[in-house]
Amino acid sequence: MNFHSLRAFTLCIAFVLSLVPTSSWANALESLRVWPSPDETRVVIDLKSEAQYSYFTLSSPERLVVDLKDTQLKTKLPLNVTGSPVLRKIRKSTPPNSNSYRLVFELAKKTPIQLFKLAPTPGGQYGHRLVVDIGHGGSKAAPAVSSPSKTQVSRDASQLLGTADIVVALDAGHGGEDPGSIGPTRKYEKHATLAISKKVADQINAIPGMKAVLTRRGDYFVNLNKRSEIARKNKAHLLVSIHADAFHSPKPRGGSVFVLNTRRANTEIARWVENHEEQSQLLGGAGEVLAKNNNDKNVSQTLLDLQFSHSQKEGYKVAKKILGEMSRSGVRLHKKEPVNASLAVLKSPDIPSVLVETGFISNPTEERLLFQRSHQDKLARALAKSIVKYFEENPPEGTLFANRGKNIKHKVSRGESLSVIAKKYGSSTKAIMQANKLKSSGLSIGQMLTIPGANASVVVPKASNPVETKIITHVVQKGEYLGKIAAKYKVPVADIKRENKLRSDTLKLGQKLKITVSLKDQPLRKHKVQRGEFLGKIARKYGISVDRLRRANNLKSDQLAVGQTLIIPHN
Repeated sequence: MNFHSLRAFTLCIAFVLSLVPTSSWANALESLRVWPSPDETRVVIDLKSEAQYSYFTLSSPERLVVDLKDTQLKTKLPLNVTGSPVLRKIRKSTPPNSNSYRLVFELAKKTPIQLFKLAPTPGGQYGHRLVVDIGHGGSKAAPAVSSPSKTQVSRDASQLLGTADIVVALDAGHGGEDPGSIGPTRKYEKHATLAISKKVADQINAIPGMKAVLTRRGDYFVNLNKRSEIARKNKAHLLVSIHADAFHSPKPRGGSVFVLNTRRANTEIARWVENHEEQSQLLGGAGEVLAKNNNDKNVSQTLLDLQFSHSQKEGYKVAKKILGEMSRSGVRLHKKEPVNASLAVLKSPDIPSVLVETGFISNPTEERLLFQRSHQDKLARALAKSIVKYFEENPPEGTLFANRGKNIKHKVSRGESLSVIAKKYGSSTKAIMQANKLKSSGLSIGQMLTIPGANASVVVPKASNPVETKIITHVVQKGEYLGKIAAKYKVPVADIKRENKLRSDTLKLGQKLKITVSLKDQPLRKHKVQRGEFLGKIARKYGISVDRLRRANNLKSDQLAVGQTLIIPHN
């Protein structure tokens, strides 16, 4: 081919390529993920590159319409949504032009909506994303997580009797779309923080005169400002945020406790002085008077400064208690003194707050520990004991803790028995009967009882932990169907379908299913001993201790035989 012919051919190819729609090289919608939470439903749109979008809403019926420019679809639609009170379905629709893709969100009602873009995560877990937050409307404060037998009493009413509960807000860091730090074996911080938080809540709820509130109870994201708001609406006396640290090197190990630094406190005070509505909420009645009748910012700033100073001081005391208890329980420390930091979750002037880093998930050893039940129990007990010790020394006015050692009056309500009342106050049926000269355990509604005061230190009981779960991956084998798999893992078929977004019961050979199972219901794991293997090597392989391996198999010695089958206990 001569030069002129080659040039003509090149120009022809260029002309043909110019006629091809640009969408062939444009952005791609790779997946949609839905995260319902108590207050909002978050939809995450995973994209190949940064989103260029526009949106509008329609009424009768309510819909959100999102146009993605120069974008093609690489996932299945429509997507029927379950578990959300506001979002019913996400489907495609006719776009305004050939270079756009239109998504329609079918809504149950008119509700606040927010859209924003997120850049790829540094670890490569997520790429470009467009996030749609759909508010549920009329959000309420998160209810307290308490033991089933614990009688719920209005704090305002019980304060008059001196029997109010001390409320501790526990904030499990990250969640949902935000995995937090990711360990060497791809374990997520968000799962460890939730498990530990639930254990701490269970310990606290087992103590008479204390009640726990969780800022989140499942795998969903809660806005940082919302976390403090949940604590405030539940009238918490303390906020403890639980996290796991990370570093670019795997070497650092150990826990730390952070408290708010003065610079961040001063910044927040200046902002709140400008916001009368929030100021009145934080300062109670005094703030409301200032907001309505006083324009003197200096007075407002002084009051907030006093609040913040008190919260910082008390937060530091709590931090010292936590570090001491962690050390005594055998938990390695990275920092032996509280660390000052500018962290959003610590910014409440009215609630003493601390952030606990339970260890470094970036360290292989601590990543394994953070997901071991025994280590989580150790951390939870250390946190619960330190919180109890702090409130024993600093009991809030009007609480049961503040009236320890004093006789308390109790009015019997419907359904209450002597044993229930005794448990509520940390007393015994015998002591109550003696104090009230009762000849039988029978009670009448409205009867007034004297509850004898207890002078002994509060003991943190070893409470039973909530049901723990783990997400496993099941590969479909020949002859398996949904019902058979569900029976194997003791979960409903509907749960497997929802977790894997299955539209039918048909499965493919080799298909991977994510299944959330109770740890106690996991099928037994077995290991056949190979040549050259010993107990320590096998224990390390499965992330368990040699002692647990011995006990699970009733081994009287560490000698193993080639071909011997061992039962591997779950973490």
